[in-house]
Amino acid sequence: MMDKIAKIVGWVLLTAGVLMIVWTLYASYNIFTGKAVIPEIFQLAAEESQAPAAQGKIPTSPTDIQEEMGKMIKEQLQGFLPTDTLPKLLNLTVWSVLAFILIFGGTQLSSLGIKLLRK
Repeated sequence: MMDKIAKIVGWVLLTAGVLMIVWTLYASYNIFTGKAVIPEIFQLAAEESQAPAAQGKIPTSPTDIQEEMGKMIKEQLQGFLPTDTLPKLLNLTVWSVLAFILIFGGTQLSSLGIKLLRK
């Protein structure tokens, strides 16, 4: 009787582990091919829109010059590196770590199920 219960639990664990691995790989494939949305852990903070500076006005104070330089650098960087690149990269990294943990857990469940089936 105990042997049958061990076999049933073994098959359940083996199936659960394999399904966990397959689901993780399928979800990762969909995320990395763009068919599914990346889970958003990191989000870009919404910026307050500032009134545009008067065109043709020459900044005279040091703070005005510093603000104008900051705006110019920001515009140049946005052309070179889109603003959502860093959060997307971080979200993909977090998903990759989570997928690794899920696959490792599925492997452990499956190996436990196989050990129970061998008894």
